Formats: sequence, structure tokens, C-alpha cells
Amino acid sequence: MLSLLVSAALAATPAAVVGQPAPDFSLPAADGRTVRLADLRGQTVVLEWFNPDCPFVKYAYAEGPQPELAVDWTGKKVAWVGINSGAPGKQGAGKDRNVKAVAEYGITWPILLDESGAVGRSYGAKTTPQVFVVDPKGVLVYAGALDNAPLGKVEGAGARVDYTSGALTTALAGGAPTPAETKPYGCSVKYGS
Repeated sequence: MLSLLVSAALAATPAAVVGQPAPDFSLPAADGRTVRLADLRGQTVVLEWFNPDCPFVKYAYAEGPQPELAVDWTGKKVAWVGINSGAPGKQGAGKDRNVKAVAEYGITWPILLDESGAVGRSYGAKTTPQVFVVDPKGVLVYAGALDNAPLGKVEGAGARVDYTSGALTTALAGGAPTPAETKPYGCSVKYGS
């Protein structure tokens, strides 16, 4: 009964809103340390929802803009954090799988484990990969897709647009990113019930 009440309360909790303070959290990382968003205050922070077995994430890390994107930005006063909100037993979830993923993908930033899904739900994370940018004051300034090219393919005749870099460039300059929100793409976050 208690789990049903907790699930109902989480479902009723509104998701994070661009322009408002980002919900704080404290989560264990795959490497055993604990990361708290409040401890990163003063830095621009990227929260990337992650599932190592999602084909969109696999593409982004093997052939796409990841991990160079994260490596380039972490050298510019940006803290990059991966979050896996997959429930135990779901695709790509669990400490062991994410420890292996860190090695497989050459990840040098923390991958946090949100097995209850509480943090993912508080942000309204729907897909992997999905990105949220938090400014140095702790305000959520961008939410959405890495870019406009799922699996490296841009719809129509346009060029690839790197939404994440655009949001970071503007946030580091003290501005409000435009667009502030884009539609995320990828695999659904593998929440529990």
C-alpha cells in the first residue's frame, strides 16, 4: 500500500520548470560516491539522462557527439552528470551495468543511479538521452534534446543544431538560452511502476 501511495505522490509532483530553481537531489554514483546537485552550485551543470543500452545513447557515444561534447564542456567550468533512472531489472539499469558502461564509453563524469525514479520524475525526464542545463545560481535554463539529429539524422534539408552547446554558451555568458526547451528524443526512461 505504501508503494502505491509513494507512486501516486510522485505522479502528482509537478516536473521541473525552465526558469525556476532546479530540484535538488542527492544520488549514489556508479563508482560509489554520492553527488548532490546543491554541491555543484556556482557551476553550470548538465544533467544527462542516460541508459547505456538505449540505441540512441549507444549511437551518441559511439558515433555521435558524445563523449566529446561532455569532455569539451567540462573543461569550461561545466559539471556534466549522467543520471540513470532505470528501475532494477529494467534495460540498462543497475550499478554493475553502469560501471561497465563507464569503461565501455570512456566516461569521465559521474553516472548517478536513480533506481526509484524520484529524481527523473521530478525533472520530467522522458527519454534517454535527455538534457537539462542548470545555471550557476541553480536555475533550470534548458530542457530537451542533445540536438536535432536523432541517430545522426536531421529531418528535412536543415543542418544539425547542437542545442546543448547553444544552451551552455548562453548560460555561461549569463543569458537565457533560446530555445529554452526542445522536444527530447530517444528511448523512454525505464521507470518502475
